[in-house]
Amino acid sequence: MKQLYVCEDSIMGIYSAIYDAWKESRVEGDNGIRLIGQFEGELFCEYHIVEETTHKAMAVEAMMKKHIGLDAYWDIYHALMSPAPDRADAVLGVMQTARTLQDPRKVMQFLSHPKVERVFELSRMVANEAHFFVEFLRFRELENGILFSEITPKSQVLTCIADHFANRFPLENWMIYDKTHQTYLVHESRKHWIQVLGEDLNLEAINHVSRAEQEYASLWKAFCRTIAIEERKNLKLQRNNLPLHFRRDMLEFQAGSR
Repeated sequence: MKQLYVCEDSIMGIYSAIYDAWKESRVEGDNGIRLIGQFEGELFCEYHIVEETTHKAMAVEAMMKKHIGLDAYWDIYHALMSPAPDRADAVLGVMQTARTLQDPRKVMQFLSHPKVERVFELSRMVANEAHFFVEFLRFRELENGILFSEITPKSQVLTCIADHFANRFPLENWMIYDKTHQTYLVHESRKHWIQVLGEDLNLEAINHVSRAEQEYASLWKAFCRTIAIEERKNLKLQRNNLPLHFRRDMLEFQAGSR
């Protein structure tokens, strides 16, 4: 009977499920992983509720880095940042496939395998979305001097873009709020960034921007309005270069701008 391991939708939960499934059987098809609230019951399966622990998560992470290499590990990590409900099961399949190869580090080259193909697809999707936010993310300066931004990503991209902005603004205090997953990326001047979970957002504080920010925002909107040539407007090309999904959090497309 197939064994299915049910875990929380988090990196620690998924790694803990992989630990339990791997310990029970390393043969593909013998077991699988399901995320709580994101699957339908299946016949002729035995379900196990996973107890997530730091020990399990660290053991799985170390095993991945040692046996399949950092390149494949980052592909897996990015895939797990996607919203796809089958991502954990696909990652388990990749690890089980890697075990059958003479060189496990080449597992992500076996795109003919459905689980490998799925992880590659999810990893590329997350990486592409993170790349878009690196280009389109907008900060605004609050009255207290903090640079603040809100984004609405489909995937959990904060950790994917954190190093870019930490390297770009190492001397600034800044925050990025992921409205979809209610998570903050916080960077204090000259320190390393941290990720913080939280549902509460002080709307009054984030809406009080500095006077300089108001002036530059007005100038930027005026620039965007006047630079366009009406006769050469190409909405299809605009959507290709700047998808509609990203515009909701951009200054150029907020009230008062065109």
